[in-house]
Amino acid sequence: MALLSAATDPSYPAEVVAVATNRASCPALAAAVQRGVAARAFPAAQFGGDVVRRDLEMSKWLRSQGASLLVLAGYDRILTEPLLTSFAGRILNLHNSLLPAFAGTMNAVLEALEHGVKVTGCTVHLVDAGAADGGPIVMQAAVPVCDEDTEETLLARIHEEEWRLLPAALALLAEGRLLVEGRRVRVLEVAP
Repeated sequence: MALLSAATDPSYPAEVVAVATNRASCPALAAAVQRGVAARAFPAAQFGGDVVRRDLEMSKWLRSQGASLLVLAGYDRILTEPLLTSFAGRILNLHNSLLPAFAGTMNAVLEALEHGVKVTGCTVHLVDAGAADGGPIVMQAAVPVCDEDTEETLLARIHEEEWRLLPAALALLAEGRLLVEGRRVRVLEVAP
């Protein structure tokens, strides 16, 4: 929802043209509809459990809505070839840990607490066909872990950083200011 809010600023370099999700209960769907943004759920069950077919249909629909970049925020499935190919080099993912720590899980905050880390945070990275949460890192923000933290209190502080980082990372990608060199991402002062 941070992206929907950021995109209301006329100077923001990206527009949210569509919201797609794998779960019909996703709160972002209602928020998108409320703002007049096209929104659609693509549950795998609707495609007989065939996630490749689902991703192909999702890709077609997103393209028909004018999407040229893809942002994963709370999307809890691994993308398959149709989406990876259609948006190659233009997919951002938000993960609630300081990658590469606690990658590939939807329970990163709980795992960080159980592991006893003193600092965790969030990461925005580019998605590639490699390991889950393994693409080149665009931005990160550290969040200290307090002794009295619960999963909920720590996640609330991480969300504050996510809501700041994700719009900033999308703006850089939309402006063409990210240069990927192997595993590293450099932020350019101006687009090439």
